[in-house]
Amino acid sequence: MENYREYIGNLHMHTVYSDGTARHAQIAEAAEAAGLNFIITTDHNVWVEGVERYYDRVLLLVGEEIHNVRRQPQANHLLVYGAERELAPYAFGSPQTLIAKVRECGGFCFIAHPVEKSSPVRSNTAAIPWSDWPVEGITGLEIWNYMSEFKGLLWSHLPALVYAFLPAWGIQGPYKATLRLWDELLRKGMRLAALGGADAHATPYRMGPLQRVLFPYEYLFRCVNTHVLTEGPLTGEVARDRALLYAALKNGRTWVGYDLPHSTRGFRFVARSGAARVTVGEELKRLGAVTLAVTLPAPGEIRLLRDGKLIQRVKGRELSYTSADAGIYRVEVYRRFHGRRVGWIFSSPIYIR
Repeated sequence: MENYREYIGNLHMHTVYSDGTARHAQIAEAAEAAGLNFIITTDHNVWVEGVERYYDRVLLLVGEEIHNVRRQPQANHLLVYGAERELAPYAFGSPQTLIAKVRECGGFCFIAHPVEKSSPVRSNTAAIPWSDWPVEGITGLEIWNYMSEFKGLLWSHLPALVYAFLPAWGIQGPYKATLRLWDELLRKGMRLAALGGADAHATPYRMGPLQRVLFPYEYLFRCVNTHVLTEGPLTGEVARDRALLYAALKNGRTWVGYDLPHSTRGFRFVARSGAARVTVGEELKRLGAVTLAVTLPAPGEIRLLRDGKLIQRVKGRELSYTSADAGIYRVEVYRRFHGRRVGWIFSSPIYIR
């Protein structure tokens, strides 16, 4: 575990190849300005070849957001990584068929914005949830999607105007329904990692005479990100570093951080039993009592959950909890920002057997 290295990335964004407004190099430049280590572009139903590389210090990889464009109303958007080929034609079958094809190609996938709220303000702001259950073979859920949450704030034109210019007043964290869904699926035996993304497009918005790009890529890359723990450092060699990052994501060594109020770099969640020690995404076989420890980079309200139920809550920078109980343990952390309590950190689970 001492070899694990933390890196910060964003795994949901769009370029000019679908409905985004910037090219890959421009987006990578924005990511570097925001302090990210890597990004993965996910254009709608198109896998773009020939652009994966380091752009200065940011590694840009290419995934895809795949969905059946003929389905109305829209549903079931799937974030696909590591397949290294175009898979959009498989979206016209069942979602399970698409997931199976992703795995056959050596890729992995997360369900995008599984719970969404619609907005009456614009014609293109209908909810796009995941509706076809059950599913098998997914790696995890995008538990927090910044632009999806923003869409849910636009219940009329007045809040739309307010939150367009002051989004931090409205952004609070993953929907409770998403967290309940996640816990329900975990209790059913699925291993599901946490993913957070910007869903960045940098689209110009117009309201009467006012027009501006409300959410530039750089701004969104300072907000909801995914932190990963890799088995060794990134070296600048694309193929090796891609493999390290994808292994971390596949194994659930992740947490979702709202890095705008305060960077979540340095968060740690570990479990120990005897000489055995594991971290997020990993399994621990009990050799007696288990001690779980949380460390934060700044004070917050730490909530430790087992099988979806709160078992301990403390305020500060550390939490320690000892138990003999098996279960699925995960951490939520909340923090004050602009006078409001907001979600800050949401860890992938540790599995205690």
